[in-house]
Amino acid sequence: MPSLKDIKKRISSVKSTQQITKAMKMVSAAKLRRAQEAAVSARPYAEKLQQVLTNLSRREEADAHPLLVQRGKGRALMVLMTADRGLCGGFTANVSKAAERFIRDNEQGFEAIDLLITGRKGKEFLRSRVGESIVKVHENIGAHLNYKTASMIGQEIVSSYEDETYDAVYLLYNAFESAISQVVTLEQLLPIKAEAEQEVAEDTTDYLYEPDRREVLSQILPKMVEVQIFRGLLESNASEHGARMAAMDSASRNAAEMIDKLTLQYNRARQAAITKELMEIISGSESVK
Repeated sequence: MPSLKDIKKRISSVKSTQQITKAMKMVSAAKLRRAQEAAVSARPYAEKLQQVLTNLSRREEADAHPLLVQRGKGRALMVLMTADRGLCGGFTANVSKAAERFIRDNEQGFEAIDLLITGRKGKEFLRSRVGESIVKVHENIGAHLNYKTASMIGQEIVSSYEDETYDAVYLLYNAFESAISQVVTLEQLLPIKAEAEQEVAEDTTDYLYEPDRREVLSQILPKMVEVQIFRGLLESNASEHGARMAAMDSASRNAAEMIDKLTLQYNRARQAAITKELMEIISGSESVK
């Protein structure tokens, strides 16, 4: 049985840990509000742009722009969005396992699938599992998240696709629903794919291109990739803060329960020690008589 001193030291240690988890919860809660507002604000623009481009891709020929070209099943690229820091529950593990399954199962039938990862934790999780597939890692993006970063990643992806390095590009991230709910989401970025006819409302609008079709498509199609990357980063960032806030809240409650149990154990041990001392005193007194 541990001594009173050992139990007291453990209670003090757990209380210190609880203070840290409570502080981290408060910080994540403050960051979550801003991240959630940014993610929610970006959704209408991204969804409308996707709708416009879906309509365009249904009207245009495949050779109208390289990003519309449907290629074979050669090499694919997956853009995986994870966290740079831990202590956020299953946030990174869930999305990283989905990426691993996508590569292992390869239901699309690609010859090879490469990984472009944002976040140090995703790289660490997958390095020993599918490390040969990791071609590039962007770290510390969440600390200074802005459109310029998303634009840089988007331009890399567009350039690789236009050079025919890849035949398809996918985006995998945690979509934000609430502080306790994040949904692993897989989207096809390239080639831009028209939805099934029954899923798209009938639209007979005839588009007029100014100055011309090629110039418009060359500007708007790469922009769509950048916007979808930016939206994914915002969703992933909000999901990370929500997951960390929930994880730290759970850790704080678990610490409180542990402190209660250790306090009870300490009181029982202390009472037992007092009782033993009284028994020794009484026994000594009786022996003197």
